[in-house]
Amino acid sequence: MIHIQQLSKVFRTDEVETTALSKINIQIEQGQFVAIMGPSGCGKSTLLNIIGLLDNPTKGSYSFVGHEVSAFSERQRASFRKENIGFVFQNFNLIDELSVFANVELPLFYQGVAPADRRRRVEEVLKQMQMEHRSKHFPLQLSGGQQQRVAVARAIVSRPALILADEPTGNLDSVHGTEVMELLKKLNAQGTTIIMVTHSQRDASYANRIIRLFDGQMVAENLTHHAESLIA
Repeated sequence: MIHIQQLSKVFRTDEVETTALSKINIQIEQGQFVAIMGPSGCGKSTLLNIIGLLDNPTKGSYSFVGHEVSAFSERQRASFRKENIGFVFQNFNLIDELSVFANVELPLFYQGVAPADRRRRVEEVLKQMQMEHRSKHFPLQLSGGQQQRVAVARAIVSRPALILADEPTGNLDSVHGTEVMELLKKLNAQGTTIIMVTHSQRDASYANRIIRLFDGQMVAENLTHHAESLIA
């Protein structure tokens, strides 16, 4: 599904050149749950942004579902991203002025999905997230855990091939954080590929693989106990 070879990212200003990623090689198969870990500033978010087609690499190859996307224009990235990738952010990124229903519906609106189909799909995913009773509420009327459930619903309503989660429990207490991780685990069990950036070893334990970065380089990779139990 994802094949990255010798990928590097360099940020340049007039006076400074900073290498955020250096010669990264990763292959991720459909249906995997991958956690990316490492200290702050190691390149985790930069890598996630490139995988999510929010940025292009400076060098290297990035193939996504058979398409070489490393040199896509901004317009090409936006179109491909809209069709294939859902995002879950630490800060939820919900629109306060829109209801829960309208927040979840937004990706389908931008994809040009017919109104009746939009309503059906939003109702289905809100029921899946156990948030259908909050569909007319606004984000500020919800708890943090409920807001993240809505964010997950928005990420999956367009049925993307890939979900990218950036510290999805970072603003949640342990109880609500566990609820969100269990949701992601369930989605993965249903076949959704998930790549998650996290500082939390507990959250990473839900993944099949852990990729560790340090100073922009991939320094280690290992299976989690969850993956080992599946193999056994």
